[in-house]
Amino acid sequence: MPIGTAKAVLMDEQDAKRAVTRMAYEILERSRGAGNTVIIGIQKKGAELARTIIKRIYDIEGVTLPAGSLDITFYRDDLTRLAEHPIVRGTDIPFAIEDKNIVLVDDVIYSGRTIRAAIESIFDMGRPQRIQLAVLVDRGGRELPIQPDFTGMYAPASGAEYINADLDENGELKRVTIHDREVRQ
Repeated sequence: MPIGTAKAVLMDEQDAKRAVTRMAYEILERSRGAGNTVIIGIQKKGAELARTIIKRIYDIEGVTLPAGSLDITFYRDDLTRLAEHPIVRGTDIPFAIEDKNIVLVDDVIYSGRTIRAAIESIFDMGRPQRIQLAVLVDRGGRELPIQPDFTGMYAPASGAEYINADLDENGELKRVTIHDREVRQ
């Protein structure tokens, strides 16, 4: 996705850390602890954000939740529009999902189509007890009736804008910015 010059910083590093910490507390509260909960991040930035949430949960509860990453490339409804050779990052879920409370993590939710694809992929692996959704930024503009259970911030954006979660080389969240999309000629 082409990204133009940042128009604004929506969250600096401290804001992002606070948002992730709040989300970790909310996940623990709604799950009544860490017992049957697993975290699955959608490749690529959702998987990195999931690792950060797991670290915060460990800091709070002293428990490391099972973690997985999910590649939804072949479940997308726009696969033929993406590229001739889409990048496949692979799925790594080293645990059974049967009867688990899954917290699905992504960085930004927009249309809801990525989440629909992720849910479809998960159900192909088994039947979880429940799936909840954690996103760092909800930018509005849903095309499907999918809403996050845990949200770092709500930042409405137009279709001409793009929200980007900036990560450092270690996958740590540095800031969240909003950009104008570059127009393809």
